[in-house]
Amino acid sequence: MTKDITKVTPYNSETSKKSQVEDMFDNIAPKYDLLNHALSMKIDVLWRNKLVRMMKTDVPKEVLDVATGTGDLAIAVEKGTQANVVGLDLSQQMLNVGINKIKKLNLDRKISMQKGDAENLPFEDNRFDAVSVAFGVRNFENLQKGLAELRRVVKENKSVYILEFSKVEGFLGPFYMFYFKNILPAIGRLVSKDNRAYTYLPDSVNAFPFGEKMKQILSDTGFRKVEYTKLSFGIATIYKATK
Repeated sequence: MTKDITKVTPYNSETSKKSQVEDMFDNIAPKYDLLNHALSMKIDVLWRNKLVRMMKTDVPKEVLDVATGTGDLAIAVEKGTQANVVGLDLSQQMLNVGINKIKKLNLDRKISMQKGDAENLPFEDNRFDAVSVAFGVRNFENLQKGLAELRRVVKENKSVYILEFSKVEGFLGPFYMFYFKNILPAIGRLVSKDNRAYTYLPDSVNAFPFGEKMKQILSDTGFRKVEYTKLSFGIATIYKATK
């Protein structure tokens, strides 16, 4: 039986999922970019670029990137759309890495980074032309509340773009899950020195409601149109939810 995504936590401690997620990303921040690109063989870059191409058709002027981490998607959005981007994340250590990256690219006038909670966004209603989240909604303590907040701050008739892991189906499924559950966590532990962070990743992906289930959740949240695109045999999926 699939676990409730809200019950899957990084450290299985008594503290809230939100607090554990913040601690986890603070712990792995220095090695995050290295591990992320190495373990995905940079396929994640192609996925982000696909999301940006989809968003570009909306011609956004101001974009919110939630769970921005070290800013990879925020940077891709700015480069692909020329929009001003606000990046928001729970983890200050991840943001610090992103701030340095953005300064080196001379994008600090176009991209601002701030600490904040996706489930209590510090922005007014109908503020942004687009909202994006890459690999972050799995980590929400309350998925519906977080999605409702994304919907609240995006303008009417504009869209929220969510890039998230899903599950490989068909004959490749078992091979991918072996890599995901055994090889990836072993490399993650070795490099990041965090014993749980890269075990939490496959656990949270297994519990996440992908595809039609996620589409239904987004519809139930109040989005009037939801569509999704599978990427790389279903390893990841982009959801476009229009307010």
